[in-house]
Amino acid sequence: MTNQPRRSPASTRNRSATPVDPARRAAYDVLHEVGAGAGYANLVARQVFDQYRLDTRDAAFATELVMGVLRLRGTLDAVLAACVDRPLAKLDPRLLDVLRLGAYQLLFLGTPTHAAVNTSVDLTAAVCGRGPTGLTNAVMRKVARRDRAQWLATITDGLADPIEVLAAAYSHPRWVIAALRDALAADPAVPRADVDAHLTALLAINNEPPGVTLVARPGRIEVAQLLSSAPHSTPGRWSPYAVGLTSGKPGDVAAVRSQQAGVQDEGSQLMAIACADTTVSGRDRYWLDMCAGPGGKAALVAAIGAQRGAQLVAVEPRAARARLVHRALAGSPGVHVTVQADGRAGPWSAATFDRILLDAPCTGLGVLRRRPESRWRRTPTDVSMLAALQRELLRSAITAARPGGVIAYVTCSPHIAETDLVVDDILAERADVEPVDARTALPDALTETLGPGPRVRLWPHLHGTDGMFLALLRRT
Repeated sequence: MTNQPRRSPASTRNRSATPVDPARRAAYDVLHEVGAGAGYANLVARQVFDQYRLDTRDAAFATELVMGVLRLRGTLDAVLAACVDRPLAKLDPRLLDVLRLGAYQLLFLGTPTHAAVNTSVDLTAAVCGRGPTGLTNAVMRKVARRDRAQWLATITDGLADPIEVLAAAYSHPRWVIAALRDALAADPAVPRADVDAHLTALLAINNEPPGVTLVARPGRIEVAQLLSSAPHSTPGRWSPYAVGLTSGKPGDVAAVRSQQAGVQDEGSQLMAIACADTTVSGRDRYWLDMCAGPGGKAALVAAIGAQRGAQLVAVEPRAARARLVHRALAGSPGVHVTVQADGRAGPWSAATFDRILLDAPCTGLGVLRRRPESRWRRTPTDVSMLAALQRELLRSAITAARPGGVIAYVTCSPHIAETDLVVDDILAERADVEPVDARTALPDALTETLGPGPRVRLWPHLHGTDGMFLALLRRT
């Protein structure tokens, strides 16, 4: 099996008359397409599951397979490398995806050996032909000889570097682990002596599926109404607009279907709230969401702004995402407009806006629970490229803000190069901006968990939110 280019799922279907479990086949197709760089797993899954017409039970099982394999790919590959007589890079990528699915079922789902082996052999025949089925059978039986704890001991045995051990045990690339450790060490809320314990807890929670949080958009629905309309729900922990969905799907909630409410992590809600609630002197009428796609924060900011008579300009450079922003704002009260433009050169004059939300493009290292494929796609090169863009956007945001206006610089990555270093550099080069203590714009209960400021980091393992960074700046 030499390394071969990935084929689209459609090109690998119906290669064999062997019957294949539709949920496993759908999971394979999603993994294969995501591995080819064709999109995010959650979006690809919707399309593939619809094609296979999976019922609720099969769709849930296929989702578990997809997200589990993506989260734990590093650990699974370490196990498979011990069971295959050649480097994994030499395997047909289609076969490797099948082996990962089989290993995940054996080690993390407790699937009986005969079921995991037989379905993996059948899937191999369907997507690769009969030739490699013997290899699949042999590898799956080798994996089945040890349980998860035994395999974890095996793949970490002899590793002297603590980061190498964490990479194998918690399935994160080494550079990501190092970056997360540096960010934890830079957070004054994390005691220096506890950094490694926090790192382990963070890596562990990154491998767990996040809960679903709804946002009650002010002026359209009250939290109490949303709670009563979503039977299996609880009030949020931090955001005054948050409702946690304890079971069921967001699409089952009428308020979500009508866009009175939306799906939005509490951390994301808090970033929008901080931008809206920071004190400004003088006029407070013109607001800008500088990188608005896909529109969740824009919808909340627009709703808050409408209650105060503010107008929102939501900007997104990519056409598809600009359409998502327009859709998210549809029906929102007040005055708002979606503009397809680059935030670095938008169609506005300098010193125009009273409030600016800059949710900058980033590596997404704070949302690895939701986008597990990102940990394998991103590289250190991406960090430097994005950091340059982040500086350009922040300079433009400051120029677009009027004196006395505020800028909320937000990333869903804690990486120091995308957060502190960006803000530090801009503060050093521009005399017309000053930091604002971001804690003053957040709920009191939350600030008790934070360090001295002025910047804020939210962590999945500490706050139950996505990993978010916030720096507030005021144009002087």
